[in-house]
Amino acid sequence: MYLKKVKLCNFRNYSKLTVSFNKGINIIYGNNAQGKTNLLESIYTLAFTDTFRSISIQDLIKKGFNYFNIEGVLKKDKLDTNIKFTYINNKKNMIIDSNNITKVSDYISNLNVILFTPEDLAIIKGPPINRRNFLNSEISQLYRNYYILYNEYEKILKLRNDYIKNNVFNKDYFDILTNYLIDKNILIYKLRKKFIKKLNLYCNKIFFDITGLNNFKIVYNPNVDYEEHNFDKEYYLKFFQAKYTYEFKNGSTYYGVHKDDFDFFLDDSDLKCFGSQGQQKLAVLTLKLSEIEIFKMYKNEFPILLLDDIFSEIDNKKNINLLKYLNNGIQVIITNVSLQEIDDSILKKAKIFNINNGKLKIQRGDIK
Repeated sequence: MYLKKVKLCNFRNYSKLTVSFNKGINIIYGNNAQGKTNLLESIYTLAFTDTFRSISIQDLIKKGFNYFNIEGVLKKDKLDTNIKFTYINNKKNMIIDSNNITKVSDYISNLNVILFTPEDLAIIKGPPINRRNFLNSEISQLYRNYYILYNEYEKILKLRNDYIKNNVFNKDYFDILTNYLIDKNILIYKLRKKFIKKLNLYCNKIFFDITGLNNFKIVYNPNVDYEEHNFDKEYYLKFFQAKYTYEFKNGSTYYGVHKDDFDFFLDDSDLKCFGSQGQQKLAVLTLKLSEIEIFKMYKNEFPILLLDDIFSEIDNKKNINLLKYLNNGIQVIITNVSLQEIDDSILKKAKIFNINNGKLKIQRGDIK
C-alpha cells in the first residue's frame, strides 16, 4: 500500500493543495509553522476520521469556512482506491470509490498509517488514557471488530456509570450490566494482550539496532488480569459484586479495561521515571516501528509511516541507525526543519519538497 496523491480543501492553513508522493521516501522540509505537521495530520485524519491532537475536529476547518475535505488515491494490490473524507455541519462523510460509507468501523482500516510526532512523548510521559487511546486506535486498524467491540464496551460502561450515579440499587439489573461488561472486558483484554505480545517480538531488536541498548520491553498492566483465573466469568462476576458498595460510594465503575495501562522498560528501569528525553523518544518510536511488522504479518502489506520531526534530541549515530528502518520498501513521509540531519543515502532516494506558508515546491522529483 502507498498513498499516491492527497488533495486538501479548507484544511488547517491550506485553502487548496494537491500533492503527489513517491512510493518510497518523501521529505518535506521548511521552517516551523509553515504547515508541515498539518499535512501529516490531514493524512492521519483521512485514515481515522479524527485528529491525533487534543482538539476538536471542528478546529481542523480553515478559518472563515464551514467544512473541510480530504481526498486520497491509494495504490493497493496494483489497483487505485479513491478515498474521501469530508467534515461539514458537525457530520462526517466517508466515501470509498464513490460508495458512501455509513460506519466508521467499515472505513478506518482501508488506509493504514503509523504516525510519530513529538507529541507522542505523551504516550510514555502522560497519563494512562494516552496509552489506552494508542491501543484502541492501533488495534482498530488491524481488527475491524475491535473498533465495534470497544464502542459497545463504552456504551455499557456509560449505562453502568449513569445507574451508579442515580444511587438506586437493583442488584438483578446491575448484575446484568456487569455481566455484559465482563464479556466485553475479556475480549478487549485478549486482543490488547495479544497486540502487546506481538510488539515484544520486535521491539527489543529495533531498540538495540538504533541505540545499542538491550532488554527493552513493553509491559501490559491490566486493571483486572482475567487470565489469572482462566477467564472464569463466575469468578469475575463475584469479584465485581464484591466491589459494588465501593463503586456506588465513589460514583463510578472502578474496574475494567478502561483503567488498563502499559509501561516501557529497559532492563528493570521504567523509562517513564528513569529514561532520558532521548531514550523516551526512541522508546515510542520503537513502538511505532514494531507495529510495521505486525501490519505486514496480519494484513500482508506495509502501512504508511508518517514521521514528524524525528531527528531532534537524537545524536547522529542513532539517526543513521534509525534511517536504516526507513529504507525497506515502506512508504515514508518525513517532515523536518532542514535536510542537514538526514543522511545523504536517504536524500538520494527521496522525493523532496520545500514548504513555505503552506506552498509546496518540489526540490527533487519522483524516484523510480
